[in-house]
Amino acid sequence: MDTAFLSGIFLKLLTGLPLTLNLTVLSLLGGGMLALVLNLIRASRLGNAVASTYVFVFRGTPLLIQIFMIYYGLASFGFVRGSVLWPFLREPYWCGLLALALNDAAYTSEILRGGLRAVPQGAVEAGRVSGMGRFLVLRRIVLPLALRQALPAYSNEVISMLKATALVSTITLLDVTGLARAEVSATYRAVEIFLCAAVIYLALSLLVTRGAGWLERHLSPYKFGTPA
Repeated sequence: MDTAFLSGIFLKLLTGLPLTLNLTVLSLLGGGMLALVLNLIRASRLGNAVASTYVFVFRGTPLLIQIFMIYYGLASFGFVRGSVLWPFLREPYWCGLLALALNDAAYTSEILRGGLRAVPQGAVEAGRVSGMGRFLVLRRIVLPLALRQALPAYSNEVISMLKATALVSTITLLDVTGLARAEVSATYRAVEIFLCAAVIYLALSLLVTRGAGWLERHLSPYKFGTPA
C-alpha cells in the first residue's frame, strides 16, 4: 500500500470539505424553511394539493435529474436569462444548492408532518386554555414537540443530504467527490482515491449520527433512563 500517495490524496480531498459542508448546511436550512411552509399551507385544501404535488414530484424524480434540469434546463428559457436571477442561476454553485434545498424540502416536509401528527392534542389544548394564541402555541408547544419526535428520522435525512452533495460534482463543482474525480482522471488510481473519499464521508456520517444521538438523549432523557 502506497501510504505516501494515500496521505497526499487524503489531504487534497480535505480541501473540498468546506464546500461539501457548505452545501449540506445551507441546503438543510433552505429545505427546512420550505418544508415548514409546505406544512403550514396544508391547512387549506388548495395548499394541501400544492404541497402533495410538490412532494410527489421531488421525491419521485432522481436528484441528479433535478440538478441537470436546473443547471442545464433553465438556461434554455429566454425569460430566465433576462431575469435578475440569471447571475445566480448561471453559476453551478447556486444551481446545485437550489436543487439540493428543493429536494430536501420534499423529504423534510414529510418528516415534519409525521412529527406534527405525533404532537398530543392535549398539549395544544393546554396551551390554548392558558391563553396562548395560535402562533404562540405553534412556536412554544407544537414545533418543539414535533421536532423532538422527528429527530431520529431527520438525522437520516441529514446523512442522506450530506452524501447527496456528491452529485454536484457532475456540474463542475469541486467538492470532495469532485476533487476525487479530478485526481482519478489525472492518476488513474481510482480505488485508492475513492477509498479516501469514502473515509471522509464515513467520518462525517459518524459525527452526524453521534450528534443526533446526543441531542435525542438531551431532549428526551426519560426515554433513555437518564436524568434531565
